[in-house]
Amino acid sequence: MSSLLKRASIVALVASASLGASAEGLSGKVSFGYLGTSGNSESSSVNAATALSYEQDRWTHNFDAAALGAEDTGETTAEAYSLGLKSDWAINDSSYLFGLLSWDKDKFSGYDQQISQAVGYGRNLINTDRTQWNAEIGAGARQSDLRDGSSESETILRAATDYTVALTETSEFNATLAIEAGEENTATESLLAIKARLIGDLALVASYRVRHNSEVPAGSEKRDTFTAISLEYAF
Repeated sequence: MSSLLKRASIVALVASASLGASAEGLSGKVSFGYLGTSGNSESSSVNAATALSYEQDRWTHNFDAAALGAEDTGETTAEAYSLGLKSDWAINDSSYLFGLLSWDKDKFSGYDQQISQAVGYGRNLINTDRTQWNAEIGAGARQSDLRDGSSESETILRAATDYTVALTETSEFNATLAIEAGEENTATESLLAIKARLIGDLALVASYRVRHNSEVPAGSEKRDTFTAISLEYAF
């Protein structure tokens, strides 16, 4: 097993340990995907993620972690990690206040790491058995370490939306978009995903994620894309 696979597997292993710690109001999911080739070329790619949600009274706490990477003929070509913590406090059935903290690290982007904090207001625009759609707006701060050794600290405005619709009884489509606009840089992240349940709580997920920074150091790409196919277990 390659070193890349070992590092990314940590996310899935830590998440799996939480399965035995079930509690009322706690739910989550663990996903893992791996692809390897050999012969004329040797390559491997791996992605692992977990998401936990805990609801109590008016509070909903969400935690997520993800790791992904790729190797081609022994050389690492992609490596990225992310952590996120978000708490919502329900004002009523359709409105809520939120606070979030996120950390992103991408070895092949212009930024070594980015840390964001934000608070704001969210609203459930659609909430039915088949469709859920919410939108959020808020403000906060972001600290960024660049590959050239410099750093940035700035206030940000944040806007985000999350849309999920059931396509059939066993499949669903999800689209998310988050924009953090600051004086130095505007960071945008979007995700498109299709999930199909295979058996019980096990599902197959195909996703396409795009990260874009409006300003990056010279020689760095502004856009990074990640395509993944994973098995997901929900609990």
